[in-house]
Parts: sequence; structure tokens; C-alpha cells
Amino acid sequence: MTADVIFRIACAAVILIMLIYYMRRKKRLLSILTGAITGLAALILLNKFGEFAGIDVALNTFNLVGSSVLGVPFVITLVILNYL
Repeated sequence: MTADVIFRIACAAVILIMLIYYMRRKKRLLSILTGAITGLAALILLNKFGEFAGIDVALNTFNLVGSSVLGVPFVITLVILNYL
């Protein structure tokens, strides 16, 4: 198995876990939209104003999908990884 295959399997597993999480909620659509909107808003704000704190996070496909699926915790992880 190459690293690309392992990465794709890991991404699919995370998306499946989040899908199961959202489907168990009472207000499914509201939960999905709230998580996606807050994650995207945090990423866009970080991209726009992060340079004041020395944080440079790109708006690429991976970051957009990750922040919309996983929400704010994904963006926080990006900030932590930026400092490492």
C-alpha cells in the first residue's frame, strides 16, 4: 500500500465516522449545516486575519473539505500543525 492509498482510506474513515455522528443527532440537517458553516467561517477568518498572529493557512480543497466535514476542531488542528 502506498501512502496515497492509506491517506485516502483514512479520509474516507473520518468522513464515515462524521456521517454516523450526524445521522445519530435529532436535528441532522441543522447539525451538519452548523458544523460546516462554523468550520468554513473559522478557516476563512484564519486565512484572512491569521497573518497578524503569524499563521499561514491556505484555502485549498483539502482544507475546505476538512473544515466543512470536521468543523472547527479541524481548523484548530491546522493551527497546531502550523506551529510544529
